[in-house]
Amino acid sequence: MASFIPETAPFDAQQRAWLNGFFAGLMGLPTEAATAGAQAGLKAATSSGLALMEPPVGSEEDFPWHDPALSLDERMELAANAPVERKLMAAMAQLNCGSCGYECKSYGEAIASGAEKNLALCSPGGRETKQMIKLLLKDGSPAGKPSGSVAAVNGHADSQPANVGFSRQRPFSAPLVESVRLSKAGSAKDVRHVVIDLSGSGLKYEVGDALGVFPVNCGELAASIVARLGADPNTRIHTPSGIEKPLITALREDYCLRDAGDELLELLASRIDDAQARERLERMLSEGPASGFDLLDALDLASRATVSATEVVETLAPLNARLYSIASSMRKVGQQVHLTVGKVMFEREGRIRKGTTSTMLADRLRPGDSLRVFVQPNHGGFTVPADDDAPMIMVGPGTGIAPFIAFLQERESRQAAGRNWLFFGDQHRHCDFLYEDELQQHLATGLLTRLDTAFSRDSAEKVYVQDRMRQNGAELWNWLTAGGHFYVCGDAQRMAADVERVLLELISQHGQMDHPAAKAYLKELAANHRYVRDVY
Repeated sequence: MASFIPETAPFDAQQRAWLNGFFAGLMGLPTEAATAGAQAGLKAATSSGLALMEPPVGSEEDFPWHDPALSLDERMELAANAPVERKLMAAMAQLNCGSCGYECKSYGEAIASGAEKNLALCSPGGRETKQMIKLLLKDGSPAGKPSGSVAAVNGHADSQPANVGFSRQRPFSAPLVESVRLSKAGSAKDVRHVVIDLSGSGLKYEVGDALGVFPVNCGELAASIVARLGADPNTRIHTPSGIEKPLITALREDYCLRDAGDELLELLASRIDDAQARERLERMLSEGPASGFDLLDALDLASRATVSATEVVETLAPLNARLYSIASSMRKVGQQVHLTVGKVMFEREGRIRKGTTSTMLADRLRPGDSLRVFVQPNHGGFTVPADDDAPMIMVGPGTGIAPFIAFLQERESRQAAGRNWLFFGDQHRHCDFLYEDELQQHLATGLLTRLDTAFSRDSAEKVYVQDRMRQNGAELWNWLTAGGHFYVCGDAQRMAADVERVLLELISQHGQMDHPAAKAYLKELAANHRYVRDVY
């Protein structure tokens, strides 16, 4: 077998054998030679210590816990004998949603290597994931000493934007152009089409990418917290970024006020004489707070606790960026970036609760006001097919339609000949048909070959996108066998899971396969980036 490693390279004979086997496989040498070299190298490397490395980038590694359908306990059991960075991966929600700025694997590696200090970035995993990460760091290998050498260099860089100037660590201050309501009168939702100007940033994005938006908390909420603490709003606070700010400013700009974390609950429980309130706090520590229970709720419950503003702030998580699927193609809109944002607002115990980023974009910012943004590249091939002739099937109910507006703009700009089929659903056709005019225009021009809609509240029997898929199963199978690409965007736990279940049914039925064969077929589609999901 040819040698790819110079004799002068700083490796011994056993390590050189292992590396030669690996590179033989990469270079496409005959299978027997590559396999023999790799096996010989691995056997030799076992005694040299090289086998303790993770598999090289690009090689196959088995992650049996990488399944969002598994419970956290099941995932941790499967990862019981894995190195700490893989245990940390198993603690994540397994969606590879990118909301943390990583994928599950690279986020675990970044924490293990010490490159990432924020342990609360996995928003789908929530409190459960954060607690498990802390337990692993306490009981396992200390952060900064991952067991594999690849983890130390394979962290955040894998998922960082290609834009060198501006990034998550150095966001661009971009002006808001407009925030226009898409949902019409009578809708239970307030969905916005948000336009942001990237001129002068040098930022570039591809369809399928996300825009990271750093929010600012509601000033009223921050003021209420300061008042509840009985603190001076101008008290100087050292923020997570190391900058000193007045308390009121730090609460608005730097800390998550939405969640009452364990550290806060423990602090309050240890400083209160009210036995009933302490019992409630301790119960929350074991069972978790109720949904929507935030920092102000915790301070109201423990109003008699003796704590300082500084002590409370030290328990708070940093205010993280929110990722939104981009709803535009730069080929169509130039230096703008468009988003589809559902405004979150609800009442709980007599107080209105507001989604931090969504209400900022919908209400608190005016055209011309600035917000801090960065581009987060898509993951796993979530973009239009490289082959412009390939058919494209898109399933995006609600705000999940966002990336597919971008996909259609991109294909129109490229004059792609491939057929395009969109499944869209929401509650009511007359008020929740997002981008209706644009989609109808695409139908009229032929860019959109098919549009199947499902409005669940317009009939006695609720109908969803997966029902429309089932009704058109034979045609959908024809599109797949013609080289079609299948994309899903939206809620992972319900919609995306239901869509996958129906897709497997249709593959089994129309492809005349049993269930294991249908799963294998779908796995092959995913491996070839022909079944790709952007879920959260």
